[in-house]
Amino acid sequence: MAGEIDLKPRDLLPEADDRETGLEVTVKGLSLYYDRTLPALSDISLTVPRQKVTAFIGPSGCGKSTLLRCFNRMNDLIENCRIEGSIWLDDVDIYHPLVDVAKMRQRVGMVFQKPNPFPMSVYDNVAYGLRINGIRRKRELDEIVERSLRAAALWDEVNDRLADNALELSGGQQQRLVIARAIAIEPEVLLLDEPASALDPISTLKIEELIYELKDRYTIVIVTHNMQQAARVSDFTAFFTLTEGRAGILMEYGSTTELFTNPKQQVTEDYITGRFG
Repeated sequence: MAGEIDLKPRDLLPEADDRETGLEVTVKGLSLYYDRTLPALSDISLTVPRQKVTAFIGPSGCGKSTLLRCFNRMNDLIENCRIEGSIWLDDVDIYHPLVDVAKMRQRVGMVFQKPNPFPMSVYDNVAYGLRINGIRRKRELDEIVERSLRAAALWDEVNDRLADNALELSGGQQQRLVIARAIAIEPEVLLLDEPASALDPISTLKIEELIYELKDRYTIVIVTHNMQQAARVSDFTAFFTLTEGRAGILMEYGSTTELFTNPKQQVTEDYITGRFG
């Protein structure tokens, strides 16, 4: 479409060679409705800093995952979904009508709660998005696949199994493979929707260690129901809640240390100490 906003790195990021990686995500007055007058998100405003891990916590149904999906416009796929306000990746409003959504989603990777590798080889899972983006040379694919699997702390476990079906991997390995697939196309933001909730404690620990290592290169947002996990992996935490007929209320947002040790709202303290509801 003529006049589309092309979300390539040069459009989103400063030209300086020493620029920081990752993108700052700014939410301004965001409300979301699912074909009804009561909002699923209620006038949310916050800034997710680059190269940090930000956790979204709160009770079920409070809008955490809904907001996360707004960051790469996944809610566009829901019929009658209506959004007010804006979300900015640095200085680009991703809900601007001329934004190329497909290119925007290349900059914002997403990993879901349940591992969802494609029913193909380990290698082809990681190479899938690269091929779609026009990378065909085997040497280049080999280099990026290895680099991505190493970044996902999976290379040593699968380097002799690259031709095996990804569905043969363990659950924890599948989730790290999905993360490798997401980062292979070099996004700037990585969205994680309860990425360890279906995993055993050892696999969960590996995912948490991976998150900590990846934040030097990406802006990471994680939705979690696990208070201990939020405290362990995140630099900033946003607490969401809901009232009767109204969800997506941002009650408190700040550094994780401050929110967990000195919350400003009584409802936040009640939630993190288990007295909520």
